[in-house]
Amino acid sequence: MDDDFASAPAPAEPPPRRPEETRLVLRGVRRHLTRLGLAVVDEMPLASGRRADVVGLAADGEIWIVEVKSSVEDFRVDHKWPFYRLHCDRLFFATSPRVPLDIFPEDCGLIVADAHDAEILRPAPEHRLAAATRKATTLRFARLAASRLQALIDPRDLGNVDVERPRDGGPAAHGPDGSQTT
Repeated sequence: MDDDFASAPAPAEPPPRRPEETRLVLRGVRRHLTRLGLAVVDEMPLASGRRADVVGLAADGEIWIVEVKSSVEDFRVDHKWPFYRLHCDRLFFATSPRVPLDIFPEDCGLIVADAHDAEILRPAPEHRLAAATRKATTLRFARLAASRLQALIDPRDLGNVDVERPRDGGPAAHGPDGSQTT
């Protein structure tokens, strides 16, 4: 009897819930983009008021946005992703191996990722940003990354740098954590 039990296959683990699946895909995407030489920031507020899941900045200034979709439902209810093209040179979707790949549009790059790594299955077509947009997005990226680093170094400084506020003291749209400010 004990021999029968020992040879029985282990029960399959249930797939992760959507928030956990998203976290795992994000981790794999970040690792892969970093290995490709891009600097990476998560949850970056954009000039349009939307927030990109992952933004990668290459050494040559090229900007990638990766929109993470961890389920079919997650993709179907999101209609804001086409606007991300206004803020990047290349737009990708990233998903889990458990999500059918045929739901994603052909005119975007496609990445499959898990907690350990990712693979670009389809490169994203290039649509170059205008110089002014590139500069504004790059500055937004740099200020967000620097403010997050400063918050790690000294947590008391969290929230003291406003990524969006111009030097003239005009109104800001988002704080360093991406939250809406007034």
